Amino acid sequence: MLSRQVRTVSSRAAASRISCAVAPPALRTYAQAAPAQDAKPPVALYGLDGTYASALYTAAVKTSALETTSKSLAALADVFKKDTKLPVILTAPTLTPGDKSQIIQELQRHMGGQDKGDTVKNFLKTLADNNRLGILQGVCEKFTTLMGAARGEIDLTITSASKLDPKTLQRLETAVSKSEYSQGKKLKVIPKVNPEIKGGLVVEIGDRTIDLSVSSKISKMNKLLTDTL
Repeated sequence: MLSRQVRTVSSRAAASRISCAVAPPALRTYAQAAPAQDAKPPVALYGLDGTYASALYTAAVKTSALETTSKSLAALADVFKKDTKLPVILTAPTLTPGDKSQIIQELQRHMGGQDKGDTVKNFLKTLADNNRLGILQGVCEKFTTLMGAARGEIDLTITSASKLDPKTLQRLETAVSKSEYSQGKKLKVIPKVNPEIKGGLVVEIGDRTIDLSVSSKISKMNKLLTDTL
């Protein structure tokens, strides 16, 4: 797994203190590079990962590398799904410049040569220089949201306590697509599992959330009892 490779690389780099050879541009450079309205992200995102994802989108549009950048980040997102220890490695405060340089090389290898213009490579260097590699997973997720919006899609996130079967997901997608919440757009279903909701569903579409979880009902009942007593 990549996390194991990163740990090995980290120990080697710590001994040799190899520093990054090329200094990446600051995040501000990405944001200021947008020369036209077309480069503006299709939706506003929040949080630090949303800020960086928006900056990367702008840079990718400017360099005509939007599709290749999207494929590269999709490949990185798959790495995070397969290697749950990777986020912990990326947030380690002991990472040296040499460690980060080697990590970027490993991440590039997993992109499979899809980053033709080095847009993602330069972006990873920016994250590393700003000690933000730990938000890479969030950036991948937020960039998917931007790409969906650019294609006229809207995310439909369905969270359940246990994995839902394809037929159930299809029925939920059909039901939501016929409602006013879909806004007539193509839905992109994103299933998630969170045992903490105990049962039921939490449905998120766009900026709307429909909480039908058991944990939510228990919370409401507890509040009612507390207010009554």
